[in-house]
Amino acid sequence: MTTTPHPTATPSATSPSATSPSATSPAGRVRPGSASTSGGSAQATIVIPGSIPMVSLLGSRDELLRVVETAFPADVHVRGNQITVTGRPEEVALVERLFDQLVTVLRTGQTLTADAVQRSATMMRDDAVTSPAEVLTQNVLSHRGRTIRAKTLNQKRYVDAIDRNTLTFGIGPAGTGKTYLAVAKAVQALQGKKVNRIVLTRPAVEAGERLGFLPGTLSEKIDPYLRPLYDSLRDMVDPDAIARLMTSGVIEVAPLAYMRGRTLNDAFIILDEAQNTTPEQMKMFLTRLGFGSKIVVTGDITQVDLPHGAASGLRTVTRIVEGLPDVHVATLTTADVVRHTLVGHIVDAYERWDARADQ
Repeated sequence: MTTTPHPTATPSATSPSATSPSATSPAGRVRPGSASTSGGSAQATIVIPGSIPMVSLLGSRDELLRVVETAFPADVHVRGNQITVTGRPEEVALVERLFDQLVTVLRTGQTLTADAVQRSATMMRDDAVTSPAEVLTQNVLSHRGRTIRAKTLNQKRYVDAIDRNTLTFGIGPAGTGKTYLAVAKAVQALQGKKVNRIVLTRPAVEAGERLGFLPGTLSEKIDPYLRPLYDSLRDMVDPDAIARLMTSGVIEVAPLAYMRGRTLNDAFIILDEAQNTTPEQMKMFLTRLGFGSKIVVTGDITQVDLPHGAASGLRTVTRIVEGLPDVHVATLTTADVVRHTLVGHIVDAYERWDARADQ
């Protein structure tokens, strides 16, 4: 993608300084000549490479272009493969960089969506050095033609933290992908022979309901509590393979109570719904860590289902382990919700309601 200056700007797009290697961005697509300025406004023309279909960049009926126009207070006009941006210099620069990033994503063979464009714009506003293309193109796991990737900057930081640390906490509201990405990293580690087994566990705590005595065997009684972990696994491993791996003990899905007295070596261990552990249970779980193992603890401290007045082990442990080496606490927010857009709004609304109730 090439950025050429407005006709009144210098140097021209054909001048040596505009085409020299020193005028090329690290991505190798943008030649940022001096855009024209007038009365505090700037204008720049972006030339999209002929190899990139404009419909893939702008969307059907300009759906993606409208997302860009909504995200930035700048005038964006398209003619052929040229995009002219007019507005405040800082906004023009952001739009130029955004289109450069979107072209980079398209070059990898990915398809852009309105959600991806919106998230890219948000990332750039939140962090000037962030590369949305790097976030959106980093593969965590591929299965049956489907690729699992981080979709937000915080998700990428979370995934990177899992790679770097032995113990990682992923804390955030529903829908931020904290459990799903942890399971993907576990499957990746197993496939890469970095661990010999995966252990997935949850506290068997009822979410505000009294289910009574469930019928069936012990396994059938606890399965409903562990169902979300099975669901994540089925997105990443063939069902037949899951059954075989569970029978051989390579994948274990068990309630937290089964962890006491064990030492887990060469394992990728995930504790989900950790907000429903007591401080004693959390200590018991973390001390199961053996040689060659990695632990990820996930939870949402706004959805504690413990009896009223009981302390959450997740709330307590983040203060206890603060400053310890090889430990990272990743915080996800409503901006990282990757379910329906309404989910993020609902979580925000509840937080506002709770804040008013505490006043």
